[in-house]
Amino acid sequence: MKKRTIYTVIAVIIAVLVYGYEFSLKNQSQQATVAAGLEIKTATVAFLMPTSTTGLVVHHTGYSLSYNEAHEQAEWVAYNLKKEHLSKTTFKRPFFEIDKAVKTGAASWRNYKNSGYNKGHLCPAADRRFSKAAHDETFLTSNITPQLQAFNAGIWNLLEQKTRYWAHTYHDVFVVTGGILSADLKTIGPEQVSVPAFFYKVVFDYNGTKPKIIAFLIPHKQTGKPLESFVVSVDYLEVLTGIDFFPNLDDDLETALEASTAYDKWRF
Repeated sequence: MKKRTIYTVIAVIIAVLVYGYEFSLKNQSQQATVAAGLEIKTATVAFLMPTSTTGLVVHHTGYSLSYNEAHEQAEWVAYNLKKEHLSKTTFKRPFFEIDKAVKTGAASWRNYKNSGYNKGHLCPAADRRFSKAAHDETFLTSNITPQLQAFNAGIWNLLEQKTRYWAHTYHDVFVVTGGILSADLKTIGPEQVSVPAFFYKVVFDYNGTKPKIIAFLIPHKQTGKPLESFVVSVDYLEVLTGIDFFPNLDDDLETALEASTAYDKWRF
């Protein structure tokens, strides 16, 4: 065998070994990231966690989510928002990153390019300004959904601001947010990310002597209607989504709270 041929064979073997080693390291890192996402973080109120219709629950430091692979986004994102979390600190906006903790693989931010839709946060970055790490974590792609600019900057932004106001007023609220993921939705990008026709948000003031819940279901379009127009019961959302939002509550309390559409107890 000629020397040149021997050197070529050796080079190929070395290349294969290096590639195999790098692939193994990458695979181990991916598995470690997925495993870390399965662990409930200390900041998570596990008692208030909704059920998952997919079984793909991921726990990040500042929020938890249930990923729906068929729609390439979270069916819900849940987190505590406390008065001490609220901050006017401004951090540099990071790039969006694919969430590697999603075992099936979260959709890429590239699906949104030239789609006509914003990368709408489910857990807003403004709710996690108490640290740079918590803020930047909201830019994982498992935490975004396609939203029209007029909706994102309009009624949805108003609801996010109101939620922060309630966190300040009541000191500690639990928030669950998502899109209604139904069949035959419009999709964007090569991974076919669904565009919800409706979005919901549930806010639970659970620390007081008289706990209360308020839920919203808002069509994905520009509107001039007040927030009160979109109040619905949690029971109604459960029918639409198949999610049991607060399965660990005492049955009598759960029944009373989830049937309510009253908003007069909330400061608007």
